Amino acid sequence: MRKLFMGTGEIALPSFRMMAEEGDLAGLVTQPDRPVGRSAKPCPPRIKKVAAGFGIPVVQPEKVRVGEGFAEVAALEPDLIVVMAYGQILPRALLEMPRYGCINVHASLLPRHRGASCIQAAIEAGDPETGISIIYMKEDLDTGDVITRQAVPLHPDDTGGTVHDRLAELAPVVLKECLDGIAGGEVSRNPQDDSLATYAPKLHRGDGEVDWNQSARFLERRIRAHDPWPGSFTSFNDGRGRVRRLKIFPGGRLLEDAPNGSPGELISVSSSGIAVACGKGGIRFSEVQMEGGNRLPVPEFIKGNSLTAGDRFFSLASAPE
Repeated sequence: MRKLFMGTGEIALPSFRMMAEEGDLAGLVTQPDRPVGRSAKPCPPRIKKVAAGFGIPVVQPEKVRVGEGFAEVAALEPDLIVVMAYGQILPRALLEMPRYGCINVHASLLPRHRGASCIQAAIEAGDPETGISIIYMKEDLDTGDVITRQAVPLHPDDTGGTVHDRLAELAPVVLKECLDGIAGGEVSRNPQDDSLATYAPKLHRGDGEVDWNQSARFLERRIRAHDPWPGSFTSFNDGRGRVRRLKIFPGGRLLEDAPNGSPGELISVSSSGIAVACGKGGIRFSEVQMEGGNRLPVPEFIKGNSLTAGDRFFSLASAPE
């Protein structure tokens, strides 16, 4: 069986490496090299470098849906296409091309958290577990029949980064079993219950801005979910007429019985952390980073900054006049 892997994101690397070691890979389809850093020098996806080490052909169409991009994929003549974190929508003609179909390895327990930010959504929602789902692909996003799912628990200190890495290592184990089943004709198709579906859209940098009107319990989960991407940040007035941005890191302590304060108001600033009032309750942070500066524990940070109780954190959209 000639298999084709389509993937770009870091989470796909262990699964691709497993398939490369198993053999029968007709090729890798990944995103084009993109400019990175201040030099804007085109940089290949890491998965492309792994493929080169195995001598696996690589194609990088700008658009896989049409013209030359579609033809490049078709020329590889796959019997089965495996997709994980690829980054483009596949057209129907491509989904119907391989005789064994196209399968997608997705980092949630579908139908919950369809979409690109499924890992972050599971943490933010306070789900007790997440996992890996493998589905037959349809044109609609993450709606295909489920072949298999495997769950893992979510822990109280999990971040987007820790769950990403755990699921990246689980995926090839689940995928290997699935591929063996497809080869032996021993896989099932279980339609998803669309009434249970939730959607997790792609995150952007601006999604990391903290809305202090939310409850402290929700914000504690959201800050963990958004670490390392897109991160969590807020703004404050430094007392010199300048609005400064401050990055906040996971590890905040919930203050369920925090004194009353307007959302974003600093309850206290001390060596034990910066305590901030939220829409409900409060939260104390122990590590922060000023824009352009280093990540610091709060005792070090407050030596060079004049934050005091009664000051206020805010989003740029609600900046005080």
